[in-house]
Amino acid sequence: MPSGLIVLLLSLLLGLQPVTTDLYLPALPVLRGELSASMAQAQLTLSALLLAFGASQLVWGPLSDRFGRRPVLLVGLAAYVLASLASTVAPDIGWLIVWRTVQGAAMGAAVMCARAIVRDLYAPVQGARVMSQGLSGLGVIACLSAPAGGLLTDTVGWRYALLALGIFAAASLALVGWRFAETVPQKNPDALRWVTLWTTWRKIAAHRTFLAFSALSASSYAGLFTFLAASSFVFIGVLGLSKTQYGAVMAYNSVAYISGTFVCRALLARWGVRRAVAFAGVLTLSGGTLMAGLSMAGWVSVASLMLPQTLFMIGHGIHQPCGQSGAVGPFPQAAGAASALNGFIMMVFAFAMGQWLGTHMDGTVLPLTLGVWFWSVLIALSAWTLVQRHG
Repeated sequence: MPSGLIVLLLSLLLGLQPVTTDLYLPALPVLRGELSASMAQAQLTLSALLLAFGASQLVWGPLSDRFGRRPVLLVGLAAYVLASLASTVAPDIGWLIVWRTVQGAAMGAAVMCARAIVRDLYAPVQGARVMSQGLSGLGVIACLSAPAGGLLTDTVGWRYALLALGIFAAASLALVGWRFAETVPQKNPDALRWVTLWTTWRKIAAHRTFLAFSALSASSYAGLFTFLAASSFVFIGVLGLSKTQYGAVMAYNSVAYISGTFVCRALLARWGVRRAVAFAGVLTLSGGTLMAGLSMAGWVSVASLMLPQTLFMIGHGIHQPCGQSGAVGPFPQAAGAASALNGFIMMVFAFAMGQWLGTHMDGTVLPLTLGVWFWSVLIALSAWTLVQRHG
C-alpha cells in the first residue's frame, strides 16, 4: 500500500475514537434531559463505552494475530455501523447505554488494528513518526467532530448526531474493503490457544518497556478523558456557552493536539523518544498545575481553562504517538496482543475516571481542573522516571 493510503487509513481508524466521543459530547446535556437520565447514567454512556472498548481489544488482538488485520477490521466496523443505527433509535437511557457499549466493543477492532498495523510495517522509531502522522489526522477529525455534533444537535437533534457516527464508520468500512491489504507478515496459528495466549500476556505484561510506555499513554489518555467527559457540563452548564460555542472550544482543543503531533515529529528527529517525552512532561505538568491553581484561586473562565489546556494538549500530542508505538515496539510477533493490552490499560484508567466524575460533578469546574492536574502529575512522573529508565 502507498504510504499516503496507510496514513489515511490510520487517521480514519484511529479517528473513530474521537468521532465516537467528541461528536457525541454536545448532545450529552440534551439527551440527559430528554431521556430523564441522571448525571451518573449520562456519564455511563461514555465510561461503559470505553470499558467495552478496552476489554474488547483483549479479544480482537489475538484474533488479528491469528486471522489477520483485514477480517477483524471488516467485522468490527460492520458491527459498529449496526450499533450506531440501533443507538439512534434507542427508546430510553438503558438501551442507549447498551448500544453504546456494543459500539465501544466494535470500535476496539479498528483502533487496536491501527496500532498493530504500524508495528507490522515499521520499526519502533519510524513507527512513532508514522503514528504521529496518523494521530495528526485523528486531530483533524476530532477538530471537526465537536462542532459537527453541536450543529447537528442544535438543528436536527441529538439522534442525528449519533447517526453521523454510523455514516463515518460506513465510509471507513468501504475504504478498508476496497483498498486495505493484509499487513500481518505471518499469521500465528497458535495465537488463540490458551497456553500460548497466557504465555504471551505474561511476557508482555512483565516487559518493563511495555509497562513504562503504557503508564505514559494511559495516564495521558485519562487526563484527556477527564477534560472530555466533564467539558460539556462545565462549558455549557457552568460557563453558559451555547452548543455551537462549545463545539468551537473543542475544535480549538483538537488544534492544540494537532500542533503537538507536529512538534512530536520534530523532536523525534532531533532528540529521540526519551528526550521528547521528557520535554512533553514539562508542558503537561505546567498546564495541569496552572489550570488547577487558577480554578482554586477563583479565576474561572473559558480562557483560564483553555490556555493551560493548550499546554496539556501539546504534551498529549507527543505522549500518545510515543507511548502507543513504544508499548508495542518490543513485540513484532505479537503486535496485536501488545496493542490490545496497551489499549485495555488505557481504557481502564479512563473508565475509573469516568465513574469518579459521575459521582463528583458538583456544578463547579473543580472536578475537571483537579482531575486534569492529578493526571498531569502521573504523566510527568512516568515520562521522567519510567520511560527514561526502560524506554
